[in-house]
Amino acid sequence: MEDVIPEYVEAVCNEIRIVGQADKRIEVHTIFFGGGTPSLLSPSQLEEIIRTISNVFEVKPGVEISLETNPGTLEPKYLRELFEIGFNRISIGVQSANNKELILLGRIHTYEDAIRSVSYARKAGFKNLNVDLIYGLPEQTIADWQNTLRLMLGLDPEHISLYGLTVEGDTQMGRWVNRGLLPLPDPDLAADMYEWAGDELATEGYEHYELSNWAKPGYQCRHNLRYWRNQSYLGFGAGAHGYAEYMRVANISKIKLYIKHFNKLFSQKFPMSPTTIHFQTIDVCTEMQETMMLGLRLTKEGVSKYRFQERFGKEMRDVFECEINELTHLGLLEWAGDSLRLTTRGILVGNQVFMRFV
Repeated sequence: MEDVIPEYVEAVCNEIRIVGQADKRIEVHTIFFGGGTPSLLSPSQLEEIIRTISNVFEVKPGVEISLETNPGTLEPKYLRELFEIGFNRISIGVQSANNKELILLGRIHTYEDAIRSVSYARKAGFKNLNVDLIYGLPEQTIADWQNTLRLMLGLDPEHISLYGLTVEGDTQMGRWVNRGLLPLPDPDLAADMYEWAGDELATEGYEHYELSNWAKPGYQCRHNLRYWRNQSYLGFGAGAHGYAEYMRVANISKIKLYIKHFNKLFSQKFPMSPTTIHFQTIDVCTEMQETMMLGLRLTKEGVSKYRFQERFGKEMRDVFECEINELTHLGLLEWAGDSLRLTTRGILVGNQVFMRFV
């Protein structure tokens, strides 16, 4: 759909202006280009979006500006231009250092492409680099996974994200699994891979600050921390989601329909726009539940009882006394100072813990 990219960029900028006009001038601390492959846009198109954000909102000094990319689509000139216009964080979807696994995942790049992409990013001036990896693939051995992670550590990224594979039925891999051509991933083996990775990354000086994320000191992803702290954020573009003023919103996902929706009549209500297709008002009870569910993903920070009371005017124990008592008794939660967080055992069954709060 390259032919509609210029029109799409114009629509994204229009949405930013519309939402920005609906409320006071909002402070922006992070800008994140993600979802799909935003690196398909030219540097000038990305710069146009950043300029629009700066014109509409109050962009704070030292703002973190991230771009998600795929290896094999990056060139030195492109990365130099990104750095020059203000991008200071690059996330590269490496996924695996095994080319057979990359084919299985339907990726168009090779591991050699990933090495070149990291090298190009460093030469362009990027000092904050994340790599995404996937573990728990069908037929993947623990040795395969160990080799991938060790090769990634050899590239010395500041941040590493590890995601367990989820097989979706409407994907090529899902169809292969359904037809018996591939085995389902082994959840016990995936857990072993996760635990080994945590130990290895700790040895190499990475802090496990969120269930799926590790960073060198000072390189936590500031943008994603807003999600996990259940703070407000605005989403722009097709399929984008946002959460502000106790309202969760989602945009229409089809690009051409997204562009066309700017022609419809629209009753302004922040943070909605003409492209909003779903919205949900969040009551205080739900916000407290989600603050617990999201905050407990932060393995070191957890949920501060002081911040909870400051935000909601209630003691965390008064709201969730039964849940906290049960989960601490089971050894899945623990108190660290004034913060409630997952134990080492609780990290492995995090979803079971979160379910108690929602």
